[in-house]
Amino acid sequence: MGVAFPWRSFDRRPGRPRPHGEPEALAYARRAPLTAATTGGTPVGELARLEVDGGVATLRLDRPKMNALDAQMQGEIIEAAREADRREDVAAVVVYGGERVFAAGADVKQMAEMSYQEMALHSHLLQDFTKAVAAIGKPTVSAITGFALGGGCEVALSTDLRFCADDAKLGQPEILLGIIPGAGGTQRLARLVGPARAKELIYTGRFVDAAEALAIGLVDEVHPAAEVYDRAVEWARQFVGGPALALRAAKNAVDRGLEVDLQTGLDIERAEFSALFATEDRSAGMTSFVENGPGKATFQGR
Repeated sequence: MGVAFPWRSFDRRPGRPRPHGEPEALAYARRAPLTAATTGGTPVGELARLEVDGGVATLRLDRPKMNALDAQMQGEIIEAAREADRREDVAAVVVYGGERVFAAGADVKQMAEMSYQEMALHSHLLQDFTKAVAAIGKPTVSAITGFALGGGCEVALSTDLRFCADDAKLGQPEILLGIIPGAGGTQRLARLVGPARAKELIYTGRFVDAAEALAIGLVDEVHPAAEVYDRAVEWARQFVGGPALALRAAKNAVDRGLEVDLQTGLDIERAEFSALFATEDRSAGMTSFVENGPGKATFQGR
């Protein structure tokens, strides 16, 4: 990647012995990485796959009918997110569940059969698969159609932006099952819409329609259902050929800065800013600006 940045790692390599007590889905992600398609090297999975077209990757959730997030799907999302982060031909990522639904939450039937001891071992995976999406060091956007509930909403919260259909519904209804969000919802939702609003949504478990979601900052754009995916791809495509290292540094500085005090955040920004002066992209960008004006540089990701 050129300059060494302190990105978070989710690399548990396939073939290693399964650690004692490791959740099934995380073991699945290690032992069964997504294979390459015969054309273009695009990785595919049964329930979550990466489709790359012209520099934009779609992380496609595909478990009919409602994209319920079972253990296998969680593992495949981890692997697809890692792949999107690694691939040099991917500039930005759209997370998409299809025309009818984004993801209606975790597989409750599977979870209902788990004991406390089993969930204590499994629960870190519930955060690992959304953390893997959040750790993609490239611009990401969720294209939300239908329902984005529970774990589905938490997946959407893990991307940089959220575009939703005008008839979409979002929410964290876990409280109605006697539990709370466990894949990052209590933390990312509060950071996005504020603690009071997040508590109200989590306490009640109510669904939020597109208009309210836009008003409270839960989503960034609302479009007709038939157009939301295309709009997300259009947004992502602007980064193709862009300064990949600078985009990664910007994302890391903002995301890590939100987790620390202001002075530490400023230190992170300074380190990222300075490190980019060791890249060819910085040299190309500044030289092009001086000689040709803004917006005409060619970047190589080095």
